[in-house]
Amino acid sequence: MIKNIWTNTAGILISRVFGFGRDLLMASVLGANIYTDIFFVAFKLPNLFRRIFGEGAFTQVFIPAFSSSKHKISFGTVIFWQFFSFILFLSVVVAVFSTVATTIIAVGFDKATIDMASPVVAVCFFYLPLIFVVTFLASILQYYKHFATTAFSTALLNISLITALLISRQYDKLDIVYYLSVAVIVGGFAQVFAHLCAIKNLNIKVWTTNIKKAKNRYKHSKFYRQFVPAVFGSSASHLSAFLDTFLASFLSFGTISYLYYANRVFQLPFALFSVAVSIAIFPTIARYISKQEEQTALTYMRKATYLVAGALSVATIVGIVLDDFIVELLFHRGEFGIVDVINTANILSAYMLGLLPYGLAKIYMLWLYSKERQKRAAVITAYSLGANIVLSLLLIVPYGAVGLAVASSFGGFVLLYLSLREFGFRKFYKLIMK
Repeated sequence: MIKNIWTNTAGILISRVFGFGRDLLMASVLGANIYTDIFFVAFKLPNLFRRIFGEGAFTQVFIPAFSSSKHKISFGTVIFWQFFSFILFLSVVVAVFSTVATTIIAVGFDKATIDMASPVVAVCFFYLPLIFVVTFLASILQYYKHFATTAFSTALLNISLITALLISRQYDKLDIVYYLSVAVIVGGFAQVFAHLCAIKNLNIKVWTTNIKKAKNRYKHSKFYRQFVPAVFGSSASHLSAFLDTFLASFLSFGTISYLYYANRVFQLPFALFSVAVSIAIFPTIARYISKQEEQTALTYMRKATYLVAGALSVATIVGIVLDDFIVELLFHRGEFGIVDVINTANILSAYMLGLLPYGLAKIYMLWLYSKERQKRAAVITAYSLGANIVLSLLLIVPYGAVGLAVASSFGGFVLLYLSLREFGFRKFYKLIMK
C-alpha cells in the first residue's frame, strides 16, 4: 500500500508542479480578467467531469464490479462502449449548442462575453471523451496494481498547455485562449496514448471485438444503479468549486480567475495526500470488506486517517499563515498585479479552512463505497452542497468571492460530520485511539 501511495503522490506532485508552472505562465501572460475567465469557464465543465471520473465515481464502482464479473473482458467492453458513445454524443451536442451551454455554465456573462466564450467551450468539451478513455484504461491498470502510468501521465495536459502559452504569448489575448483550448485536446490525446502504451506493454487484453457476444454475457445490471449516486457522492469538493464559479460569474470580471488560482493552491495538498491515499487504499479496503475481514480494512483506514489528518493539518496552517506569500510567489508577475495577489490570498485562506474536513471526508466516504452504499454517500453529499448553497447565497453579497470560499469550507465540515456519523462516531473514536 505504501508503495502505491508514494507512486500516486509522486505522480500528482510532478503534475502539480507542471500545473503551477502553467498557472504562473498564464497569470503572467493573461493576468486575471475577462480572457482568463473565459478559458476557466470553458475548461471548468470537462475538468469537473475529469475529476469526478478520475478521482471518484467510475473507478469506485467499476473496480468492484469488474472484480466480481465472471466475464471481465465482455463486461469491460460493454461498459466502455456504452459510456464512450454517450459522452461523445454529449460532446457533439455541446459543440452544436455551445452558446446555450456557455450560458448555463456562466449565467452572469453578458451576450458579448458568451459569444467570445462559446467557441472555446465547444472545443474544450471534446476533452471529456478523451479523458473517459483514460479513466477506463486507468481503472483496468489499477485492477492489475499498476498505478504509475495514470499518476505521471496527468502532467501531459499541463505540458501541452505550457507549450501553447509559450507559442502564443505574443498574440492577441483572445487568440491565446483559442490556443489553450486546442492544447487541452492535444493533452487529452497524449494521455490516451500513454495509457494504451502501458496496456500493450503489460499485455493486458481490454476489449473484445465481438460486441454481440459481450452483450449476451453482460449481466451486471446493478452497475448503473450504483454509478449514478456515486457520481454525486464522490464529488463534493469539485461540485462546490463549480458552484463557486457559477455564482462568481455574477461578480466583477477577474473574480472567477481569483477563485481558480486560490482553488489550485488548495487542490495541491488535497490531491497529494487525500486523493493519492484514497486511490491507493480503496482496492485493498474493498477487497477485505468483500471477504468479511472488516478489522483488517479498519487497520488500513486508521493508517490513512493519521497520514491524511497530519499532512493536511500542517498544510492548512501554512496556507492560512502564508497566504499572501504563497500567492505572490506563484503568480505575482506580468499582468497579475498586487491587487490580484491580495484578492486571491483572501480567498485562499477561506478555502484552506475546509482542507482538513474535505480530505478526511474523502477517506471515510470510501467505507460507504466499499460496502456498496453509493446512494447513502449521494444523500450525504446533497446535504453538504445544500448547506454550501444556502451559505453562499447569504455571503455572496456582503463578502463576494471570499464569502463563496467560506461557504465551500463550511460544506466540507458538514460532509465530514455526516460521513463520520454514517461510519459511527464510537467506531471512529476507537479507531483513532487504538
